[in-house]
Amino acid sequence: MYRVMLVEDDARLADLVTEYLAGYEFKVDVVSRGDEALARFKASPPDIVVLDLMLPGLDGMLVCRQLRDITKVPILIMTAREDSYDEVSLLEQGADDFINKPVQPRVLLARLRALLRRAQGKGASDQLTFGALSIATSDRTVTWRGEPCVLSNTEYKLLLVLAESAGTVLSRDALLKKMRGIEFDGLDRSIDNSISKLRRKFDDTDSEKIKTVWGEGYLFSPSAWAQ
Repeated sequence: MYRVMLVEDDARLADLVTEYLAGYEFKVDVVSRGDEALARFKASPPDIVVLDLMLPGLDGMLVCRQLRDITKVPILIMTAREDSYDEVSLLEQGADDFINKPVQPRVLLARLRALLRRAQGKGASDQLTFGALSIATSDRTVTWRGEPCVLSNTEYKLLLVLAESAGTVLSRDALLKKMRGIEFDGLDRSIDNSISKLRRKFDDTDSEKIKTVWGEGYLFSPSAWAQ
């Protein structure tokens, strides 16, 4: 059973997440204030942290930085903000990933599992599967409709970042930060070019598998990969 520290002041959301994750062998410890998170972490270290940004006592971004100073445990941010600057700032403060509110429990579960797999460094069985798409992170192989799919290094990294954040819109800033550790300068078209190549290779002519969300970024749609 994995232990999750959920830092969230919305009691209804905390109860929903706790009840849902309990069905998948996750034990959730809820902290309702940002200024109590660090002490609770030290008293009972979890396997992973789920952290809201808008918290009483101490802002979630500051909590993230405090936690990252003392631990390498994965930190997943829940945010209602839709600002690409915040996305990059979260990654710079040490967050491993983020999920937008309103939270979909199944997407949250998938994101938690992906972060835990990455942290534990599992072997050849470590795979992400969405319908006919399979990504083996151990040997960086991708299978599409039962056949190997050859991708460039950039295409593979982009696909993996999108798949690990399935259901969440990622800006160009966030994609470049996760892939290369650099910020989008407004001129770099490598993300757009690689998205086009991925769409061609995965028969995504209608842009349903990798959606463009105008003015925001790109979204990997899990259900669209079933065909």
